[in-house]
Amino acid sequence: MRVILVAGTTQTAKIPGISAAGADPSLVGHTPSADAEIVEFGQTVRSPVTPVSPTGCPTPAAITRAVRELTGFDALVVDGGLSEPTGAPTIDVGAMPGRDIREEQPVPTAPGAFEAARQLATTLPEDELVIGETVPGGTTTAMAVLRALGEDFGVSSSLPENPTDLKEEVVADAFDASGLSPGDAAHTPKRAARYLGDPVLPVVAGLTVGALESGIEVTLGGGTQLLTAAALARHAGAVGDLSLATTSYLADDVPHLEDAAEAFDLDLVVTDPEFESHPLDRYAAGEAKEGACMGGALMLADRMGVLDDVEAATLDVLSRLDPEAVDADAVEDDA
Repeated sequence: MRVILVAGTTQTAKIPGISAAGADPSLVGHTPSADAEIVEFGQTVRSPVTPVSPTGCPTPAAITRAVRELTGFDALVVDGGLSEPTGAPTIDVGAMPGRDIREEQPVPTAPGAFEAARQLATTLPEDELVIGETVPGGTTTAMAVLRALGEDFGVSSSLPENPTDLKEEVVADAFDASGLSPGDAAHTPKRAARYLGDPVLPVVAGLTVGALESGIEVTLGGGTQLLTAAALARHAGAVGDLSLATTSYLADDVPHLEDAAEAFDLDLVVTDPEFESHPLDRYAAGEAKEGACMGGALMLADRMGVLDDVEAATLDVLSRLDPEAVDADAVEDDA
């Protein structure tokens, strides 16, 4: 079993009010690069920042890393359009950073990256993959892609209050720029991603399609962005057992999640880590909710009987990333 983290960027994330992925919006492009380093090494290497929200909610990558330390799962980072360098070793599938979706073709590399990712998945020796993503601004691009496919499901947000009106405005502008109407890209997922998406979505979808074609069991670890990748895979004709593993925080934010999972023939797994300690209590307050394969990692922790240890392990990871961000007494109490 291997966890694959697809890391990439879209200029859509720089629209004010769209994303909470980064304390300073000017540094949001570093978030996926840093997340990859944290999952791989448990610390940042080349990234100048450790991702936190403006209120101090830590990156979900710290939780995924904590589960990795508890369970020892293998990890692979795929470059899904990084705009900043990362110290993590990555696999290149030809994805380039995404433009703002209000431009005519925000992801011209989508078709090629989809096929390269599909081919990559067929070469992997594992019989099970858990695939996650890190791409700030990705719920807005996911909304646009779902609409392009003709799927009328809503998306979550990394913010406590989902800026739905802003996302709707951005998506409407994106459709105007693309020349497409909702539903025009049904059963043509590469087109949907190219004209209305971000570079991570076609890579995740391509990996999913290739793995299913090879008989590999696939779990998508994440929220509505991974739901959208599942929609792309199904619209590409992918068949086979496919699961979506997410957090209770995300599930609580998306009332239609079960209906959406059923629509794309997904087994839905929801895991509650029951975080209470600061700063992880920001998740219970509705921030972040998902990302960096957090839901997939928590599923594995539950499967392997270490879910109760995740909070303490995460606090330990956070204390190494930024000693000032975590109360030393909380780390000791949870140990």
